[in-house]
Amino acid sequence: MDKNLIQRLIFGLLYVLVITFCTTPDGAVFLNGILGKNIIAQEYLYIGLISFFMLIGVWESVRLTKLGNNFWKWLAFPTAVFVFYRYAIRYFNGGFYMSPTISDYMAVFLVIIAVVTLFRYPNELYEENGKFIFTVIYVSVPFGISLSLPTFISGVPQSFSPNMFYLFLLIWSSDSFAYVFGRLFGKHKMASKISPKKTWEGFAGGFVCTIILGFVVGRYIHGLTEGWNWTVIGGIVAIFAPLGDLVESQLKRNFGVKDSSNIIPGHGGILDRLDSFIICVPAVYLYLALERFFL
Repeated sequence: MDKNLIQRLIFGLLYVLVITFCTTPDGAVFLNGILGKNIIAQEYLYIGLISFFMLIGVWESVRLTKLGNNFWKWLAFPTAVFVFYRYAIRYFNGGFYMSPTISDYMAVFLVIIAVVTLFRYPNELYEENGKFIFTVIYVSVPFGISLSLPTFISGVPQSFSPNMFYLFLLIWSSDSFAYVFGRLFGKHKMASKISPKKTWEGFAGGFVCTIILGFVVGRYIHGLTEGWNWTVIGGIVAIFAPLGDLVESQLKRNFGVKDSSNIIPGHGGILDRLDSFIICVPAVYLYLALERFFL
């Protein structure tokens, strides 16, 4: 068997295990069982994972965009951490879940602006301050918003809702089924200049299968937060996951980079693996917030 394939399988499995460990109650329950004491809270495992993703993501974005000016380069890290910290405070105070403020809606709007700028006004990202602003918005805001989605009772691992695990599952479903259907039936290119392998047939297959999986999750999985229409969320993920991949592909194409880094051997970097997540999280959050507001 090809060594590269073995490497991809091993690190892909480790990646899935880490995410499962940190986004479901099983992680803290397992560790507390080993320690014999109930001292590890699941919410700390989750925020630790998201914090790690955010920090590495900022480093990768600075590296990818070739942010060379020392002032903007070193300002990017504390600014991104500060933005993320503001979300983290609300996360631990228990007042973040589905309690959107005007600033939260503005944050989602800023992500939209960042994506539009990348495609429509790419020259703005060749300026040092443009790279700085894009990095802070594109990385720290989505990861910060992701802290709003799980619900939990502090110190009670079993109370941690596995919402984020199943959101990851839907994203993986969209990517996987789009790849399979694209390989089997793909004829019409979706965005040949940005991502030559993406096809409309693959998108259609991923869309249908992810909606079906969303329905199954909502119908048969227990312990999820009430009020989440998983069939609709499946549809949102099926639309925005491919967009996330196109965003990252366009970003790398603009700066002549193949991978954001090689931190995950055989898979590239955090931004390569979480490109769909970065776009899906604001979209899902906005849907849930608006649904709660109008209903």
